This record gives sequence, structure tokens and C-alpha cells, in this order.
Amino acid sequence: RIAGTAAALFLLAFIVVASPLIEIIPLAALVGVMFMVVIGTFAWNSLMILRKVPLTDAFVIILVTAVTVAYDLATAVVVGVIVSALAYAWNNATRIGAKTYETIEGAKVYQVQGPLFFGSAEGFAELFDIKEDPALVVVDFADSRVVDQSALTAIEAMAAKYQDAGKELQLRHLSRDCHTLLAKAGQLMIDSDDDPDYQLAVDYQVRTGQLAGGH
Repeated sequence: RIAGTAAALFLLAFIVVASPLIEIIPLAALVGVMFMVVIGTFAWNSLMILRKVPLTDAFVIILVTAVTVAYDLATAVVVGVIVSALAYAWNNATRIGAKTYETIEGAKVYQVQGPLFFGSAEGFAELFDIKEDPALVVVDFADSRVVDQSALTAIEAMAAKYQDAGKELQLRHLSRDCHTLLAKAGQLMIDSDDDPDYQLAVDYQVRTGQLAGGH
């Protein structure tokens, strides 16, 4: 902290008071100083671990380095954050899945695995077999989370498809944040809470037509 503060104060003093002295320093000398700063601050050990880290991380390291050299550090940071966010969304989108079983009452239960958000909404829709499913289908979110509006739209659209087929779709094991999100969107037919430890599961019916994505 002291070093950073001192560097900032000295830089301010040079700019405000000693700018004529800076003009005397040859440009080549300033370039040399900047090269030494780069050599001292670059994380050289990152080159040694490129083969050990995930491919997306290695790509981000190389990309940020290249953008820094070609443009500037601020642009490189923005590009790195965007690419990392897209890579994270893509990885989570491919993790959506479901285990299925039938209850003694004849209902089919889909145990969703992985987060449900804009990146996995299409994969979520592909999990269901509306034509072959029984009259009652339960979607269990014990191992999943409803994250955003795209997830809400995907749930509503699936409920509408089952409704058109003369069948019913219910939701089970909603966490508190998922319940709040769905209740705020007006998609829950009943106002009740799952036990947070899932000692008592509530099967929620889905109200369609709330987000204009049902049909």
C-alpha cells in the first residue's frame, strides 16, 4: 500500500511540478523503463502451467496477453472478462440433464441436474418426452436452480405443451430463491413453501401465459 501510494504521489508531482524535467528524459529511456516494468510484472509462471489448466483458461491467458500488446491493458481486461463469462455460460449449458423414474401413483418424475438459465434452456426442453409421458409429470429441482427469465420462460413453455397434450406438469423441491423467482413471475398456482431441508415436498402447479412464452 505504501509503495502504491508513494508511486501515485511521485507521478502526480512529476506531472504537476516537474513536467519540464520529464521532457528532458529521452523517449528511448522511458521505453526501456516500461519494458523493465513489463518484465517485472508479467506472470511468467503462467506460461509454465498452460498445459495444466483447462483449455478455456489457457485461451484467455493468451488472448489477454495478445490484446494487451496490441491495444492496452484496460481493453484486454474487458475482453478477458467477456470471454471468461461466455466460456462459463457454455460449460454450464452443457451440464443440464435429468434422471427419470415413475412413482407408484403412475406419475413420471424428472430429476433435473444442473442450473437452468438462458444457456441451458434449450437443453432443458429436450429432456422431456411429452408424447410418451403419463398424465402427471413432476419436475424435481432438488439438484438444480432456476436462475433467470429464460428459465422461467422455458418452464412455462413446457407446462403449456403438456397442457395442450391434456397432461399436467408440476414442480417439486424449489429452493427459497427459486420459489421467490417463480412466485414473483406469477407462475405458481399455490402459495406454499418447500421445507428447506426437503422434509416436506410441495408439488407446484404452473400457471401458463404469464411471460407470453407458453405457446
